[in-house]
Amino acid sequence: MFYVDSLAPPSYTLWPMSVTELISSIDAEIARLEQARALLAGSESGAAKKQVKPRRRRHRLSAEARARIAAAQKKRWAAQKKAAK
Repeated sequence: MFYVDSLAPPSYTLWPMSVTELISSIDAEIARLEQARALLAGSESGAAKKQVKPRRRRHRLSAEARARIAAAQKKRWAAQKKAAK
């Protein structure tokens, strides 16, 4: 088989660190990420803000239309009931 070094999984070496060194390293990384997030969030406040779509108005049925729909449904139910007998 032929293996390319760049495709092989990296071998990680664990350096012995004390718990306090590990925690301070993590805290430093968190601070760096928070700064990067603040910079990115600040750039959104300008022209790149997401536009809000206006809400669509709901179509309201008139009482007459609701009555016609109800009558048609009752007719369908009656036909089903008649066919079931």
